[in-house]
Amino acid sequence: MPPTRVLVLKPDALGDLLLATPALGRLRQGLPGAKISGMVGPWSRMIWATHPALDTLHTLEFPGFARTTGPKRRLRPYVMLLHYALVLRRMHYDAALLFRDDHWWGAMLIALAGIPIRIGHAHPRCRPFLTHALPYDPREHVSRQSLDVVTALLGQAASDTPPTFFEPGATAHAWAAQWCAAHLGDAPFVVIHPGASGPTKAWPPERWAAVGQALVARGWQVVLSGGPDETDLVRQVAAQIPAAHSVAGATSIPQLAALLARAHLMIGGDTGPLHLAVSQGCASLHLFGPSDPGRFGPWGDPARHRVVAAGLACSPCSQFQTCPRQTQPAECMQKIAVEQVVRLAVGMLDAA
Repeated sequence: MPPTRVLVLKPDALGDLLLATPALGRLRQGLPGAKISGMVGPWSRMIWATHPALDTLHTLEFPGFARTTGPKRRLRPYVMLLHYALVLRRMHYDAALLFRDDHWWGAMLIALAGIPIRIGHAHPRCRPFLTHALPYDPREHVSRQSLDVVTALLGQAASDTPPTFFEPGATAHAWAAQWCAAHLGDAPFVVIHPGASGPTKAWPPERWAAVGQALVARGWQVVLSGGPDETDLVRQVAAQIPAAHSVAGATSIPQLAALLARAHLMIGGDTGPLHLAVSQGCASLHLFGPSDPGRFGPWGDPARHRVVAAGLACSPCSQFQTCPRQTQPAECMQKIAVEQVVRLAVGMLDAA
């Protein structure tokens, strides 16, 4: 008998939740009548909040992922573990799916909650708490991993794979239409996202500016995006690009998504907004350095979603704060040439 109450855990950041949406879509396809709940961190709740596969969305400040300051309380993760295990016990879930392969805290949580079917990957720290532990391959794409977890529950793989999904909503689409009419008219545009989620993922500001200049010279409008903490960086880049437009710090996630749905291309590093572009059908060009594109790269048509990397022997190292070889800026990003990015971007725009 198929499960009727399913819990899905995903503690990660914005881009990671987007990369898990194909699995959510597949889960709903396979269990159209089940009650499916998600459990995510408040920092990325908005990504799954409107997903049609979910009936309920719980938020939890997962230890190790919560962006808090102040002294660490060593017992707090375990106190939280017991508290939320008791909460989940009262919800009587039939099955729990762990969408992060190494999330031992989540694996222990669903075990203590007494959920009878617990599926994840056989990471050494997770395996003891799971009833079904899939082969663990740390090089496998995270979207494929989540889909494999769903397949293990459903008992069969799908003939097709749902795309990444995020619905901005009518209000955000109306905002994007008004913003484009006021600032761009009907002109085609490219979005550049110069921010990075870690120092070693960063590409120099002057190089982003050079890419923008090259695109403007070819007749494209350039829009720069960024979060509230990236406005200074974006201002520095914008000052070097003639007639560039900036929405840094001025959009919500739904508004940025709606703007990307109208863009011809987004260019940026390995960061969540690039996956947001993929979810909106916007072509994307991702600059990868220390992170693994085989694991975290775009999930979509490879002709429309490209990766550029320097291909150093030490990449990917998965070190996002400091280069292990002490290069500063990180050599794996420094070795990506402006001409290479411009050539790929122009080729993608011409193909579209």
